[in-house]
Amino acid sequence: MKRKAYNHGPATMRSMPFWCVGNPLADPFGGKVLPGISSIEVAKILCWAADEGLIEATSFHDDDLVPWDPKNPEDDLDKNSSAYSTMKTIKSMLDEAGISVNTATCSLHGNPVFRNGGLTNPDPKIRALARKKVERTLRIGSFFGAKHYTYWVARDGFEVPVAVKWKEVYNWLAEGLDHVYDYIKAKRLKNYIGATIEPKPNEPRGHMYLPTSGHAVGFICGKLRNPDFWGVNPELLQHESMALMNGVQALGYLTTMNKLSFLHFGSQIKAQFDNDFPPLIGPEGLKETVQMFWLLDQVGWKGVVEFDCHMLRTDADPDNADECRKKFVRNCCCALTISIELASRLKGGWMKGLTETEADLAGIIRLCAVNPAKIAAKTVSR
Repeated sequence: MKRKAYNHGPATMRSMPFWCVGNPLADPFGGKVLPGISSIEVAKILCWAADEGLIEATSFHDDDLVPWDPKNPEDDLDKNSSAYSTMKTIKSMLDEAGISVNTATCSLHGNPVFRNGGLTNPDPKIRALARKKVERTLRIGSFFGAKHYTYWVARDGFEVPVAVKWKEVYNWLAEGLDHVYDYIKAKRLKNYIGATIEPKPNEPRGHMYLPTSGHAVGFICGKLRNPDFWGVNPELLQHESMALMNGVQALGYLTTMNKLSFLHFGSQIKAQFDNDFPPLIGPEGLKETVQMFWLLDQVGWKGVVEFDCHMLRTDADPDNADECRKKFVRNCCCALTISIELASRLKGGWMKGLTETEADLAGIIRLCAVNPAKIAAKTVSR
């Protein structure tokens, strides 16, 4: 079954990843509040969402689908393995529901062996192991027809600057990412139209080697052998906001550099730890979020909007876990529709002749659908 493209404003498709739906809502200060569910159970919820007309695509980390055993790094190739059986079942479900796969991401953060990094680990044996895990993820992504491979910075970062081998660390990272391209070409994995870097300033370590979109683009253009194959998928508002950057500026820069591959969408309190709120949820960010979609429409960018968030712990209902997960999916999709609808109100040449302050206030009037005449009348006291 092939689903129609979403095609509302700049968003051509909506992707709800496995990791968002399956998240049991643990945080650094408390254990999980929802029961864990299998990847097949997550797939069932995704298929429900597609049948409801809420999503057209999904994405996954390799560990979201099948557990990784470092002693058996090619279990995905064994048709008698449990990994292959699970993958085959999920693919059949997604195909029947008409759900495409946007991206496959290698998890290089969860296993303790990667506690000092994966592709940038100072131990060459660990870097080699990380590379084998990346290869496995690329094969799994090919099995599902993923359009992108995503390198999210995982634990490739540091807490103690004097402990970093600064002469080598970015070369190690370039070697690891160049190997992604080489492996795709060597194995003729024709599903991939490109690969992306997902920058993060301080998650999960104190400092990451590629903290912002600008760092990612600079690294791609300055260090990788095939820069045209690589783009960026920023997580907005979350991670640029954690570094007190502005999401509108990030998208303006990435679209100008032709490096915005797709968008990860959520919400975040600026400068805080990783809230990973659902889109538009929380005490700030509405104006910035709407202006992001206005900018994308203004510059003519169209592409996949992928949710990258989890439900609020307070929304979790352990007694009705599937239902609260479904509500979460529906709420995310509602937030995207709201954002695009509000952004459409900012179209047109209404800013002509206005000062910047006047333009900002006029934009708020349009955004909130306030009657300008009533505002003018109430502004002047009689």
